[in-house]
Amino acid sequence: MAGLKVVTVEGGSEVRDFIDLPWKIYSECPQWVPPLKKEVRRVLDHRRHPFWEFSERILFLARYGSETVGRIAGIIDGHYNRFRNEKMGSWGFFECADDQEAAAALFSSVETWVRRKGMTFIRGPLSPSTNYEVGLLVEGFNYPPAMMMTYNLPYYLKLIESCGFTKEKDLLTFRIEGAYQLPDWMNRLAERIAQKKGVQIRHVSPKDADSEFALIREIYNDAWSDNWGFVPLSDNEMRDIQNNVKNFADPDLAFFIYYEDEPAAFCLVFPDINPLLKRLNGRIGIMGLLKFMLYRREINGLRLLMFGIKEKYRQLGLPMLAFHHIYEVVREKRKYHYMELGWTLEDNESINSLIEEAGANKYNKYRVFRKSL
Repeated sequence: MAGLKVVTVEGGSEVRDFIDLPWKIYSECPQWVPPLKKEVRRVLDHRRHPFWEFSERILFLARYGSETVGRIAGIIDGHYNRFRNEKMGSWGFFECADDQEAAAALFSSVETWVRRKGMTFIRGPLSPSTNYEVGLLVEGFNYPPAMMMTYNLPYYLKLIESCGFTKEKDLLTFRIEGAYQLPDWMNRLAERIAQKKGVQIRHVSPKDADSEFALIREIYNDAWSDNWGFVPLSDNEMRDIQNNVKNFADPDLAFFIYYEDEPAAFCLVFPDINPLLKRLNGRIGIMGLLKFMLYRREINGLRLLMFGIKEKYRQLGLPMLAFHHIYEVVREKRKYHYMELGWTLEDNESINSLIEEAGANKYNKYRVFRKSL
């Protein structure tokens, strides 16, 4: 066998190899959900995706001769570094065969690149930031991921730790199945909050999508600003998210909470489209459209993707009101059999406890790693 070589992706067939590699890695893994190849290509394209307006990246492949066995992206998020006044490099889009030599060569290539750019530490996996896909799955390998959550094989943990990375933060998801019912005490409290003068729930208006998503961005950037790893969404990033979700969003499950005529919180719950993505196997095309028509009924779950409360309204009990409203809507629809909530930070004890009180169980755990340079 030819010796291992790491090559920089310049374009053409190398980009195809980078995108196609997971289909080889997960060929015998029923839990893996294939992404749409054209969407992966778009996210990686620095001329098309808004994340790269303020960031830069490099892509590497690990090969034995013509056989590709690993891939990784090195990323410098200029927006994050300015916002946090840090010098963080990051890695993401990592996929690799169970080959320690290949993994070590890929991580070494990224570390060399970010170090040359003046970075002092490296964090990952961020694909490409905490506003997108983040974390390595470390618990929950028997279950397929929900929309926009990652999946990887168990040996990835060994590959990463052997390259000198250590845990920085764990991220948790929770799952509700069957009965969408709050405990009595939470129901009563939520109803009292709903009756409080000045509290109002308003659903997102699809007709005013531009202004609605601008308001979501405003609340999100306020609500999450103090959280570990947070980086604000730019205007163009939010518009990009808006364009991606508009075709499958359920408007009954996207809403604002107002207090005294001021927007205090928002909640976005989306249908979990991953069962359909699995059917599409990376391609939309004519056959993909046919599969959508045939299998759209398999979309019978939800993911609570975004929830945020402005700091000055955090003592009003609005999370309980949000749970109460979501559960009422879901019970009326009757077609959603589960809901995944998260991710949340492992040390956000107040919200994690509240989620469990609301009837959800801990589901999966994802890890973010760090290494000093």
